Amino acid sequence: MDFEPWWLIVVPVLFALGWIAARVDIRQMLSETRALPDSYFKGLNFILNEEPDRAIDAFVEVAKLDPETTELHFALGSLFRRRGEMERAIRVHQSLLARSDLPQAEREHAQHEIAQDFLKAGMLDRAEQAFQNVLDTRFAVQAVRALIRIYESEHDWPRAIEAVKRLRALVDEPVPQLVHYQCEQAQTALGARPPNLQEAEAALDAADNAAAALRGQARGQASEARIAMLRAAVAKLRNNPEQQRAYLESVLSIAPEYAGLVAGELFECYRTIGRPEEGLATLKNHYLRHPTLDTFNVVFREMRAQQGHDTAWEFARDALRAHPSLLGLDRLLEIELATGDRSTLPNVTPDADLSLLRSLIHKHTQRLDRYSCNVCGFEARHFYWQCPGCNSWETYKPLRLEEIK
Repeated sequence: MDFEPWWLIVVPVLFALGWIAARVDIRQMLSETRALPDSYFKGLNFILNEEPDRAIDAFVEVAKLDPETTELHFALGSLFRRRGEMERAIRVHQSLLARSDLPQAEREHAQHEIAQDFLKAGMLDRAEQAFQNVLDTRFAVQAVRALIRIYESEHDWPRAIEAVKRLRALVDEPVPQLVHYQCEQAQTALGARPPNLQEAEAALDAADNAAAALRGQARGQASEARIAMLRAAVAKLRNNPEQQRAYLESVLSIAPEYAGLVAGELFECYRTIGRPEEGLATLKNHYLRHPTLDTFNVVFREMRAQQGHDTAWEFARDALRAHPSLLGLDRLLEIELATGDRSTLPNVTPDADLSLLRSLIHKHTQRLDRYSCNVCGFEARHFYWQCPGCNSWETYKPLRLEEIK
């Protein structure tokens, strides 16, 4: 390439311009740094050292010196919210919203922050309104997710379902709890006086469509089991025991560990249609493959009624040897005492005080006869699809504490 003489002029000029620009940037940065108060750097230092209380004090001092520092106000509001000082957090964000010169982007940010303050403070009405105000902003996804939590906590299932649909329009991701929202709608319809069977069936059809996206997952199995149980409830109200039996029996294959929740009702269906022996055989075979305490109770009780004490106790001994359980023994003695015929109890003398034995065992089994949330540990005597403690879905195993390995 040929050498051009004008390069001797252009190259030094470009170098000089670059040097001047760098010097200007450095001077501006140093000037801005000197303009910042010492409290600002103290606050940053306290945050790095995980001392939020002292950081807040330092930043408050900076905010007093320069009320126009919006980013610092956002940081302060966030720190107040993390500490649980919701009144101060709300006041900080309200002061930002009160500024007429606040740019639109920062106003939307402040609106989203104050919505989170209201939500954490439990002011659900105000939180809902604040989140709705940012539905058309860059905070739309976070706002819709928050609205879903609000509607869920209020048990406003129709609005929760609409919010989920809006979320699906914004992001392509499954929302597993949608199935339960629709099941809750069906449950509400069934609990009405009189029951609204058409509304319940429509909600269950929608739940089926939502569950299709979860098929093959553990959560999908539980959701489908719940749908089958609710369809069985509809069949019962329609006086169709055969259809009710079919739905309940499908739970045994869809989600085997949920069999204990339907075992008693399933057997009653078999009894109603005149096939109690088949019902006992079905539940016994399922218990041998998937043993649960509730299924054991039903099998032992009905085996005792249909086939006598000896056969029932032989089954019970084998079952308790394979799966030792104080709860199982407790329920077994409860069934025996309910008959009032102790003389037929194998290997126990008629004078044995089974009531005392059962009361001693029962005292120790009460703490084991509970379901437990695997997220927050909340214990309950009844099975819940949604934990009453942390509001998580499907966190209760359909097993008692003693059964959970």
